[in-house]
Amino acid sequence: MKTKIAVLGAGRWGTHLVRNFASHPDAQLVAVVDSSRERLTQLKERLNLNDNVVLTDNWQSIQSQIECEAVVIATPAVTHYALIQDALQQGFHVLAEKPLTLDAAECQQLSDLARQQQRQLMVDHTYLFHPAVEQGKAVVQSGCLGDLRYGYAARTNLGPVRQDVDALWDLAIHDIAIFNTWLGEQPVQVQATGRVWLQRQEGSVGAGLTDNVTPPALLQEHDLADFVYVILTYPTGFQAYIHLCWLNPDKQRRLGVVGSQGTLIFDEMQNDAPLTLQHGYFEQSGDVFTPAGLRREVIEIERREPLAQVCDRFLQSIRDNQPVSVSSGWVAAQLVNILSCLSQSLHQGGTPIKVPQLAE
Repeated sequence: MKTKIAVLGAGRWGTHLVRNFASHPDAQLVAVVDSSRERLTQLKERLNLNDNVVLTDNWQSIQSQIECEAVVIATPAVTHYALIQDALQQGFHVLAEKPLTLDAAECQQLSDLARQQQRQLMVDHTYLFHPAVEQGKAVVQSGCLGDLRYGYAARTNLGPVRQDVDALWDLAIHDIAIFNTWLGEQPVQVQATGRVWLQRQEGSVGAGLTDNVTPPALLQEHDLADFVYVILTYPTGFQAYIHLCWLNPDKQRRLGVVGSQGTLIFDEMQNDAPLTLQHGYFEQSGDVFTPAGLRREVIEIERREPLAQVCDRFLQSIRDNQPVSVSSGWVAAQLVNILSCLSQSLHQGGTPIKVPQLAE
């Protein structure tokens, strides 16, 4: 039996979700919901959707008219809580675009509701299903990097610019999720500083000033930061440094973990070899440190679309009635908790913030 799916949201990412579920052998796409009728028409033509797929701008009006078992939510993050809560209460399984919500307590409430309703709640943290991330975890945990020193990541591009969340909430969640997965732990302290150029709110301190006289400390709560620099500190003392910007045409998708024996690098822009291990260490003679053992090793990975794996695991979780532990509501709550602390630091000019532990 195919699982009947409705997708709410047909924007940039929603389109990819529609494409995957429309072509999945174990899914039947029954409806696509979006506020733009024009976008729905274009989507049907582009993906050659079956005429039986209901296209509508009103989800409430069709809930009782279609057979549906699961809902995929790819709408702005500020709408997630109400939509997911309603879907779970109606008895639907839910796959939600990241972040699950913008509040960790709401994430926990939705996780609890899913358990009560005996429905699956999964979050589309796509990178956790990327073969390079999965293989990278095995490499880090094998110990071949030696003593872990620090991590770094850069996620930049010229857009897309969002109006519902800032660059921190849009971009950082990917790299935080990867670091957490590779290290097998959660950060205990975070810091963030940032700048806003495109969407400074009227009335904010510093609004209307030139870039040269608008310091990061003037970033206000409702400003949507275009550039953010993040520091994550883990229980072992390991620190990860993340550069985020949607205002930089130098597109980067690069993350590394540095150890005493080498560095593991995930560079998404290198299609032929996205995961590499740069071996190298120092040999010491007196006060002299000499590089040794330098060589580059390409780590072989499977070639598969991460989002296709997300969709497949969601359908499997419904069939087996088992949560997907790597990307559950609880994992989403932990990531949102970290992002909330980073936001607090961002709007306090980079003050270090302790990350409270969530009660599962």
